[in-house]
Amino acid sequence: MPVEGVHRPAWAEISRSALAHNIAVVRELLGPTQVCAVVKANGYGHGAILAATAMIEGGADSLAVAIIDEGIELREAGITAPILLLSEIPADTIAAALAADLTLTVGSLEGARAAADVAATLGGTHRVHLKVDTGMLRQGVAPAEALRAARILRDCGAIELEGLFTHFSVADGDSPEDRAFTNRQIETFNRVRRDLRQNGIDPPSVHLANSAGVLGHPESYATLARPGLVLYGYAPSPWLGEELAARGMHLRPALSLRAQVVATRRAHEGDRPSYGRRREIEVASNIATVPFGYADGYPRRLFDAGAEVLINQMRYPLAGMVTMDQLVVNCGDDEVRVGDDVVLLGSSGAESVTADDWARWASTVTWEILCGIGARVPRILVE
Repeated sequence: MPVEGVHRPAWAEISRSALAHNIAVVRELLGPTQVCAVVKANGYGHGAILAATAMIEGGADSLAVAIIDEGIELREAGITAPILLLSEIPADTIAAALAADLTLTVGSLEGARAAADVAATLGGTHRVHLKVDTGMLRQGVAPAEALRAARILRDCGAIELEGLFTHFSVADGDSPEDRAFTNRQIETFNRVRRDLRQNGIDPPSVHLANSAGVLGHPESYATLARPGLVLYGYAPSPWLGEELAARGMHLRPALSLRAQVVATRRAHEGDRPSYGRRREIEVASNIATVPFGYADGYPRRLFDAGAEVLINQMRYPLAGMVTMDQLVVNCGDDEVRVGDDVVLLGSSGAESVTADDWARWASTVTWEILCGIGARVPRILVE
């Protein structure tokens, strides 16, 4: 297991109340549709066990992960809620997944046969969801083969075909082309569902909506939804956040990154702090060293992009290149001391820095920022 840096002043705070608030927002939007909280990738950087526990306590009906090991980690932590594996897994790992009481996803005829063979060998009854590829072109059975796959699973006495689902590729896009493609995905999925029903196959758990579907495509609501990013407090794209705000609703980012100043220096005009000596100090300034670097998830690209951190409720730019374990911050003539509070992500007084800000500065997506927070950063649950 990766070591958490509990002996240095840098940590992540995860707000239990923010997670519960976001689940409540999603539940209000979905109505009777159940919520399957996606906690893959270490709970989107929030800590898998911590996030999963808080999600269930906050009202989620079930959980979803990407790989078997993520599901086993949750089981070993005592989590008993249903856990869905979001993708088809290799045949030689199916037994391990079923032994951990994980719900399989099948996305091919071969996968259906393998799941049926293993389940029959193990005996008992094992839950399976059938994934249909409606245009993502990543995983999932082709629509034309969905009925054959479903029959293989149905005909296995050791399998309960519990679910049928698909995954959107551009539901967060607001262009006419993106909206039209999402509508085609919904139509394709609904045709497959009707075909299965006409042949006596009607899984009770039907799900299309991811976070973007939940916020912007109510026509995608079925019996279950699989929100991820939205539960952690972020909309997948600005227009979806605007749609939510128009309804008088808002999300609360659940994670903040905090640290304390560990060293100070006085830099003179012309000095160039940190590796590469990339940026000249234009006037004599106080430099604060913060124990957080790219190994902890602070992208080096943020330096060139003009990123800022909050110290004592004030915004300050980086003074030099991000290093593996530390940042250097230009505090100008403001007094700064060892032990002063630093906020890298989150709020301090009237100021705030969000994962959306980092994503914009780093020319990436909010998902990557959150998932990139290093394993050695301790996660602390706060109210």
